[in-house]
Amino acid sequence: MALTTVVHDSLPYIDAEPSTSERAAAQSLIDSEPQLQDSKTHPHLSPLPQQRFSPLMEAEHLRIQNKQPLLGIDLTRYEAIESPSTTPHSNQNHPETLTKWRAALAQAYTSHSYLTGRQQNLALLEEFGKNAWLMGNSQAEDLLKSLERELIERRTEIDLLAVDRRNAQDVVGGEVKGLEEAWKRGVGRVLETEVAAEEIRREVLERRRGGAA
Repeated sequence: MALTTVVHDSLPYIDAEPSTSERAAAQSLIDSEPQLQDSKTHPHLSPLPQQRFSPLMEAEHLRIQNKQPLLGIDLTRYEAIESPSTTPHSNQNHPETLTKWRAALAQAYTSHSYLTGRQQNLALLEEFGKNAWLMGNSQAEDLLKSLERELIERRTEIDLLAVDRRNAQDVVGGEVKGLEEAWKRGVGRVLETEVAAEEIRREVLERRRGGAA
């Protein structure tokens, strides 16, 4: 995911805007930096540890790769139950007959519990669902209004802070410009002194050479 760069306009109040040539020079320096490919990591980063998934996660990845549907809940347990083909009195001592009827009875209990709970939930929804929905909407609206008020307050604080920053920079703007001009004059005088010293040194060398000759 690409990072979003936020540019604040609170700093360049007293600084001069860069010219087109200065912007082009800065952009050329940025473009000269080596760019890393998205598929490659930085060479200074340590390699990632080997991923190890559990058998359940590997099976899920394989299902997604093969585009197979997700079978989260077995709905057949809630469908209509068919009784076993044999009757419990036909051969009641046979283990397979008892197992089939016990499985059918357990499935019937499960279906009955599910349908009973669903019937209760539907009755509660019919009786209290409308009021609960309205209350939920009212709470959501109150939360939205609270967030909007907080957003307005934060934006107001940001605007006031930007005004304070600009006023503070405007107050010291003249001093900063004066110090900058003094620094430039000082640098110019240093350069002039170095040039004069270099001319004197050359003149001294030439006189020494003339005297030696």
